[in-house]
Amino acid sequence: MKDQFSSKIGYVLAAAGSAVGLGNIWRFPYLAAKYGGGIFLITYLILVLTFGYALLISENGLGRMTGKGPIGTYRYFTQGRSGFPKFLAIGGWINALVPLIIVPYYCVIGGWVTKYVAALTTNPISNFASQKACSDYFGNFISSTWQPLCFFLLFMAILVIVVAFGVEKGIERFNKILMPILFVMIIGICIYCIFLPGAKAGFVYYLKPDFSKFSYMTVVAAMGQLFFSLSIAMGIMITYGSYMRKEDNLVSNVNQVEFFDTAVAFLAGMMIIPAVVAFGGEKAAEAAGPGLVFVTMPQVFANFAGGRIVGVFFFVLVLFAAATSAISLLETNVQTISQEMKISRARAIAICVVEIIAIGVITVLGYSVFKNFHPLAFIEKYKGMDILDTLDFISNNVMMPIAAIFTTILVVAVIGLEKFSREIRQDKKWYREYIFQFCMRVAVIPCLLVVLLQATGILH
Repeated sequence: MKDQFSSKIGYVLAAAGSAVGLGNIWRFPYLAAKYGGGIFLITYLILVLTFGYALLISENGLGRMTGKGPIGTYRYFTQGRSGFPKFLAIGGWINALVPLIIVPYYCVIGGWVTKYVAALTTNPISNFASQKACSDYFGNFISSTWQPLCFFLLFMAILVIVVAFGVEKGIERFNKILMPILFVMIIGICIYCIFLPGAKAGFVYYLKPDFSKFSYMTVVAAMGQLFFSLSIAMGIMITYGSYMRKEDNLVSNVNQVEFFDTAVAFLAGMMIIPAVVAFGGEKAAEAAGPGLVFVTMPQVFANFAGGRIVGVFFFVLVLFAAATSAISLLETNVQTISQEMKISRARAIAICVVEIIAIGVITVLGYSVFKNFHPLAFIEKYKGMDILDTLDFISNNVMMPIAAIFTTILVVAVIGLEKFSREIRQDKKWYREYIFQFCMRVAVIPCLLVVLLQATGILH
């Protein structure tokens, strides 16, 4: 029997769980802080409703049409063709390789989050009261050997157990339990942050657009964030679309995933930015960067009443978000390997475990044993980049825009927009069909090229 979700809510929560990951809880708030708060928020919302929506519905539609993973989907539409359409089959391989690269280092970061849940539970919150204390704690942890390895393996084991139970009994059931809890927790922490002394300035900074801080980099950063937030261009939505029941309304399902994902990203900003501004002002929020979760937030919790309890809840929330996303990445790999090698899920999972451990261990040791190894040292701009950042750069900044370009060309030039739209619509009203078609014809590829050129340093 073909794997599939048992209900519409099963698909929506699983797809939302995939989208609601570290990209929303960690990356979105620090980008919003860096690129002007309210003006970044407006830019992101516009792009979600247009650019992001077009790619999200395209990938789900491709998966449901074929019932296959990314490689099988591209092969389905390009087999028997010659010339350029046949060449497009490489897009399926790019979509499939992205999660293979991401899962190992995602498990490393998931291990860090797991460690912080344990640390805030067992240590006095006063240990995190200063930036130096937080920086030293984080630096000492990741530069050690056995602790990060153990937490990396623990996080990976959680993912493997869930995926081993299959689509309905594993992934769907896991997300049905965790996603409601995650929403309740994030709303609860937002309420806590509202009443922090000085939080009002943070809410104003986050919600009030400052047009003087708008630049083309605001748009580029928001477009880059969409890949993380919506789980597009990494084979996940093609895979989850293949598990969707034919009788389900694809447009309605995607609309709900889009809503849940955007709501969580917005609430994550509401949860984090006002708290950081209340603690250290706007400059603290703008300067936090990628260290926002592991260095800045523990300081915030250490300096406000009830911080230890809220801090534990915060890192449990981040852990849940990391797990739901990482499970979708692993499931994509399992489905691809199982279909392409024609082997059982159990054997595919075993292959994935070996791959995750091989790359993940090297990534963990990139802060200790291999700390002087910089894979892109031959490129001046990236010569100081460590192993984890290199994997992140290659997958997210280079491969994902390319994967999305291939998907756009497949839908527009090979399948045809009208045929694809009919398959999506299925005689139902589709109020945003014209937005979808306009974006796919005119906007998506130029936007993706800008992201790709900027990321690779060609466009400054």
